[in-house]
Amino acid sequence: MKIASIEAIPVQIPLRPERRMISALGKHDLSEFVLVRLTTDDGLVGAGEATVTARWSGETVWGAQAIIERMFGPILIGCDPHDIDTISARMDAVAVGNWFAKAAIEMACWDVVGKAAEKPVYELLGGAVRPLTIRNRFSLGAYEPKIAHERAQQLVAAGFQTIKVKVGTDPSKDVDRVIAVREAIGADTELTIDANGGWSFNDAAACLSQLTDCDVALVEQPLVRGDYAETKKLREQFGIRILADESCFDEVHIRELIERKCCDAITLYPGKQGGIAKARAMAAHAGRHDIPCTIGSNLEWDVGAAAMMHYVVSTPNVQIETVPGDCLGPSYHEFSIVREPLLIEGPFTTLPTSAGLGVDVDWNLVSEHATG
Repeated sequence: MKIASIEAIPVQIPLRPERRMISALGKHDLSEFVLVRLTTDDGLVGAGEATVTARWSGETVWGAQAIIERMFGPILIGCDPHDIDTISARMDAVAVGNWFAKAAIEMACWDVVGKAAEKPVYELLGGAVRPLTIRNRFSLGAYEPKIAHERAQQLVAAGFQTIKVKVGTDPSKDVDRVIAVREAIGADTELTIDANGGWSFNDAAACLSQLTDCDVALVEQPLVRGDYAETKKLREQFGIRILADESCFDEVHIRELIERKCCDAITLYPGKQGGIAKARAMAAHAGRHDIPCTIGSNLEWDVGAAAMMHYVVSTPNVQIETVPGDCLGPSYHEFSIVREPLLIEGPFTTLPTSAGLGVDVDWNLVSEHATG
């Protein structure tokens, strides 16, 4: 089996009004994706997804489409999709970064390999190490305190046991929002916060000083990515547990975070890490240093979320049981692009046992929503 063609299709889809996100990065009302259609010489079709957000990963749909079709595609035609290491190495040799674009091709390879073997991808990765149904936290946007309070109550009523609150905006509003959510969810529901790198050290210090009674379990990405010294200082000064996210894209980042004692846990996921295989290798590295990993979200659509679920259920050090994460992206969007979407019910997401990634893309529907 050889790769015969690779097509990249940019698409747009609005978020459901009640799920539109506000964070330190701004408002997120519309998602943009590049869907990859990989065809083999024996007629199998694999799907991948690049979940691109320029202000988060630096990638755009136009850039992702171009680099997939004009740079990665030509050097991968004729490759065996089973040979994930060679495929990743070839992409890395011609372009740095472009994590989500690379991941889209890699997950399409896993999809066709699974279909050829008539096995789900998690079995190709060594088998499930946890149930195929996972419990998610919920990421609550940086809403006004009254709205945050109301939505947090609704989420707890729906069964969520961990609420993550977006901060990193106006410090005074951040504090009011977190206090409002803690009051809404009570003492028994876990509360974490996520600044998306939006705080300065002084802002973080001021906010954390006022949140000592809120029992914040984790502070995610409090400072700008790459600021290891100040992150360590903040962790030590306030005795907080830090979850690294935007500061960890590759192997060098994860080594620096661990060696500099900047974090207590790390968020990894296939898109950000450039593929399922790379995410698993980084999770294993963290595990050797007793640092648990969890799953994060860039509001993936159906294909990206399926790849995330295969990674979660097959990777031992994605310790969602003790460091809750989330794979709820499809439920944020107005419609699905696959015929049988992942089952998402309240805080639970279930991965199917069908071959490949387990989601059957409706390519006609993709064409209807293509933007380029």
